[in-house]
Amino acid sequence: MVIGIAGGTGSGKTTVVKKIMNLFPKKDVVLLSQDNYYKDNGHLSEEEKKKTNFDHPDAIEFDLLASHIEDLKNQKAIKQPIYSYLTCSRSEDTIHTDPKKAIIVEGILILTDKKLREKMDICVYVDAPADERLIRVIQRDIIERGRDVNEVLKRYLETVKPMHEQYIEPSKKFADIILPLGGFNSVAIKVLGDIIKNKIREEEDKENKKGNS
Repeated sequence: MVIGIAGGTGSGKTTVVKKIMNLFPKKDVVLLSQDNYYKDNGHLSEEEKKKTNFDHPDAIEFDLLASHIEDLKNQKAIKQPIYSYLTCSRSEDTIHTDPKKAIIVEGILILTDKKLREKMDICVYVDAPADERLIRVIQRDIIERGRDVNEVLKRYLETVKPMHEQYIEPSKKFADIILPLGGFNSVAIKVLGDIIKNKIREEEDKENKKGNS
């Protein structure tokens, strides 16, 4: 059972993911974050790193993410990479991840890749107004990524906004469920959680029937 959760930067995806994961026992659900699959740019100069466009599909190693999803579906453990926005590089450490009943794949660009979409049972798009997303981006980039306000606004106008309009917003058409108001939409999150639980139950019933036949 693979659930893809996409949406623009600052749309509230992380909050939605946390609330959905809280609906399940930890032993039943695992998270794969697109952010861990950015290509390693540790070899670039500091000036080049500042120009990195994190909102373009070319920045993501989709093939690795797709292969990890496939491994988990085939009951194989994986080693998720760890990426740092501060250094624009991957850590030598990895995250050991065991297969579980539900796999949540989260990221701004995950619905732009056909191979990823084909591996998903449910595609979700978290929607939020542009001004709300901008406020969250400013808060996050200053607190978590050590950027100043001018740098954040410059990046928003030069990459975040145009990439959202070119790649992320159009990927909404691939969503089975569009979730407005992000993490504040508790009713929609509960409905989504119930859908996932029912899907898991259906798969378990199929496996039980196979085992008894």
